[in-house]
Amino acid sequence: METTEIGRRDFLKTVGALGSSGLLLTAFPWLQSFAADNQKALKGEKAKLAIIGTGSRGMYHINNLLNTRQAEIVALCDIYKPHLDQAAALCPKAKKYSDYREVLASPDVQGIIIACPLHEHAPIAIAGMKAGKHVFSEKSMARTLDQCKEMYDVYKQTGQVLYIGQQRLFDKKYIKALEMVHNGTIGEVVGLRNFWFRNNDWRRPVPEPSLERQINWRLYKEYSGGLMTELATHQLQIGTWALKSIPDYIMGSGDITFWKDGREVYDNVNVIYHYPNGVKMTFESIISNKKYGMDEQILGHKGTLELAKGKYFFEEVKPAPGIQQLINQIEHKVFDQVSFAGPSWVPETASEDNGEFIVDKVKTHDGSNTTGAAGDGSEELVASFCDSVITGKPIPVLVEEAYYSSVLALLGLKAMEERSIIEFPEEYKIPYLNHA
Repeated sequence: METTEIGRRDFLKTVGALGSSGLLLTAFPWLQSFAADNQKALKGEKAKLAIIGTGSRGMYHINNLLNTRQAEIVALCDIYKPHLDQAAALCPKAKKYSDYREVLASPDVQGIIIACPLHEHAPIAIAGMKAGKHVFSEKSMARTLDQCKEMYDVYKQTGQVLYIGQQRLFDKKYIKALEMVHNGTIGEVVGLRNFWFRNNDWRRPVPEPSLERQINWRLYKEYSGGLMTELATHQLQIGTWALKSIPDYIMGSGDITFWKDGREVYDNVNVIYHYPNGVKMTFESIISNKKYGMDEQILGHKGTLELAKGKYFFEEVKPAPGIQQLINQIEHKVFDQVSFAGPSWVPETASEDNGEFIVDKVKTHDGSNTTGAAGDGSEELVASFCDSVITGKPIPVLVEEAYYSSVLALLGLKAMEERSIIEFPEEYKIPYLNHA
């Protein structure tokens, strides 16, 4: 996979070229970590970090950190030795641990990156902040609603930096797309659609039976919320980000229909989030068919954004060439003459407009320009965390965005499990934008 090589100044320049960087900093406060004001404080310094959880996601973060050159990885921690040894090969100077509490006791560690199974996120993050460490935790925020709230409360109480692995908040095409939403480019938002389709069983090979739940933790309710906490949490943040509000009620359905292999979590889900203004946001996921892939779509009365594809479409497209207009008129005339028990009927067909790219060009590591949606914000996210560890400055709104995406995922799961309509519980509401 090619990674985008964009520094803090280049990042703002790239996005700012599409609109006022001052406006972007106001609209997306987490970008302040890239601002030039921090450069003196950051010059020559590196964040001293520990990686807790060195499986596939932990290794991904290690590689991104090595690319940014803004971190010194001083400690590695994992209870599974093969993963620990794999990470140590990339970070030979880092101390190795099997107990995260020893990591938190180390004076050499400024910040921790948590890439463990979901049920461990909150306990380690809470202990880390109370120990005076800055914390980056993978999404979802926590396994339960109460853990999410406790994690948020400790963040507010301690004043420590807290990041959650919602890389879309640092993805150039998403940032520009949401600016287009907020400045009215696509008109009034009338619907949001999220879907994630894949075709694999999510199961990993197990060297011995005793490791089944440790390795395949995503398949068991004790450790995971399945598709909602592993996939939906990425996409559900679009609702809060776009509408600046939270749903008033949620409904959904989930089942195990194909992968009947002893797993406890659903292999297909459908959820509807109803907002006070009548707009609905949907999430759908099936993991036994990959035809339609994944995307987040924001529908406005003037246009549509396809965020994962990095494209936008307007409702009123450019006029077709003369011959095409003639063909369309003939086709409509034919259908207009056919009566279907009332007014004449014209087929409603999807637009064939190819759309435009939200971000036209992004420079890749080899210096070339690539069109469209390069990079996903992951490297910018860990670079920003390094900045925050060095400066000690939390990023406003970033935690609140991640909190609500996790809570919405868990409320959707609750609605499915209880087969009921769930009102958004008052006890899990936190101050954020216009619903303080």
